[in-house]
Amino acid sequence: MDNNLPDNSNNNNNNNNNSNNSNNNNNGNKGRNNRSIMVILVISILLTFLFWRVFDRVSSGREEEVTYGQFIEMLDKGEVGSVKIYGSKIVFENNADDKVISKTKYTATRISDDSLAEKLRQAKTKYGTEYEGVDESGSAMIGTIISYIVMIVAFYLLLSMIMKRSGGVGRANAKIYVEKKTGVTFADVAGEEEAKESLTEMVDFLHNPKKYLDIGAKLPKGALLVGPPGTGKTLLAKAVAGEANVPFFSMSGSSFVEMYVGVGASRVRDLFKQATQMAPCIIFIDEIDAIGRSRDSRHGGDSEREQTLNQLLAEMDGFDTSKGIVILAATNCPEVLDKALLRPGRFDRRVIVEKPDLKGRIDTLKVHSKNVKMDETVDLHELALATSGAVGADLANIINEGALAAVRDGRSLVSQQDLIGAVEVVFAGKEKKDRLLSKEEKQIVAYHEVGHALLAALQKHTEPIQRITIVPRTMGSLGYVWQVPEEEKYLESKKELEAELVTLLGGRAAEELKFDSVTTGASNDIEKATKTARAMITMYGMSDKFGMVQLESIEGQYLDRNLALQCSDETATKIDKEIRDMLRDSYNKAKKLLSAHMAALDSIASFLIEHETITGKEFMSILAQVEPQR
Repeated sequence: MDNNLPDNSNNNNNNNNNSNNSNNNNNGNKGRNNRSIMVILVISILLTFLFWRVFDRVSSGREEEVTYGQFIEMLDKGEVGSVKIYGSKIVFENNADDKVISKTKYTATRISDDSLAEKLRQAKTKYGTEYEGVDESGSAMIGTIISYIVMIVAFYLLLSMIMKRSGGVGRANAKIYVEKKTGVTFADVAGEEEAKESLTEMVDFLHNPKKYLDIGAKLPKGALLVGPPGTGKTLLAKAVAGEANVPFFSMSGSSFVEMYVGVGASRVRDLFKQATQMAPCIIFIDEIDAIGRSRDSRHGGDSEREQTLNQLLAEMDGFDTSKGIVILAATNCPEVLDKALLRPGRFDRRVIVEKPDLKGRIDTLKVHSKNVKMDETVDLHELALATSGAVGADLANIINEGALAAVRDGRSLVSQQDLIGAVEVVFAGKEKKDRLLSKEEKQIVAYHEVGHALLAALQKHTEPIQRITIVPRTMGSLGYVWQVPEEEKYLESKKELEAELVTLLGGRAAEELKFDSVTTGASNDIEKATKTARAMITMYGMSDKFGMVQLESIEGQYLDRNLALQCSDETATKIDKEIRDMLRDSYNKAKKLLSAHMAALDSIASFLIEHETITGKEFMSILAQVEPQR
């Protein structure tokens, strides 16, 4: 049971945290490629030899080894059908197998026996036994060698055909877009004005290179687009190509990496070769961290990935910017990239593509809703306030979900109610209509959520209530309180964070006060409260005990934002105690406030049990009736 939509809480506190051995030897690459070909050839020869031996064994039938004495005994009894005399062995067949297609062959070691010729003549006369001597000199050996060579050549040709049919292991396979195919311009990208401004200069250079070259300026070789997932990095790269009206080469970083060493480097060379032929153009490498991770010599590295990175560095050093080749790359993990990749002369610019602010969200919603039919109730400003922390992909999804909801209801226009409902669907999931809570559970969830909402209303420095619901959602919550800020905020004060801790623990406090017991429903609240308290102590300097000392650092700024301790084990133990004390004090304050307003808690919870969902206005109206002095 969450007091906020899972991914829609205000993330304003996040805004407070804000080698060159690159030249690759082409001859070395060719040597590695040749070695790869030799390995393939040797494997082909071994497989061919194995196949030939199996084929020879199968086609020759069964083979059994006997002694020379057994051979003479069978010859005297007339059990030998045919005999071949070799220099060191005798190979013969049994007369009993005449009607068998694949006859059994017997081999016996040949020994010096002057009477053998006479015995063979007698067996031929008496039993019809055929015999012959086999010449093991040149002609037979030459025939065998030729057979092996034919098999090897045939296998190698078959392997070559398979490789060509698959497009070759070294070819870049880059998707080439031109302006007509991208269909994207800067007008289609909203909420990222600073990023567009950084890239506009590159577009102008591709259009009018002379005015820059005349003054001695050079086009930046590359720009690295950095930001959280869904903020529109790929869309921006396509917009640059669309604005410049030049070919657009697009590849993912993982497309360069294969199991064969040297393939990735070959693809890099092929990509830049194609780009040089079609210059001016734009090369875009998405998720460049797949090949651009820092080279690690301590624990051993990935030779294929590192060779691909070396080739990319060499190619970026080798091309002339006056030809109009621009390299754009995108990543969510700039901290893991190799330092040689980030130095000036390669990726000269780092373009930050952040989550949009309030104005950016409004502009983004306008872009995604321009082809959607909406009625007069739609207020994009209110919707933008309700989606604090959302990225462009989330906003596009919200508009689409709102349109789908209108179609499901049989209406031709999208309303504000559709869009607000879409926010809940995107961040909390759909309603679980098949999950029916028992009367007792429904009562517990209602008091839990009203506990959150009542504490938010009773305290200062909190955000207004938008909606309270006890309808289970597909993302796991049995209910939630949705708070919407009145304005966009970039800072949070200590008092606001302390009020947030009390509000987060209000659900558990309400359960304990009303039912004299607690449930598992507060697990997500406890997780959020612990995280907030830890940040206040270790990062924001809001602890009297530790003061202004950074005790944790952020890892993965644009992804999961994991925290790594920067202190001793003894200090970490003290931090844990400080967090417990802070949460205990907040919980006691929550119980004290709710105890003083139990009448309001009971009245609002009863109304919520009956209606399952109430708006912020209904909530404040009931509170005003019960406590008119407020």
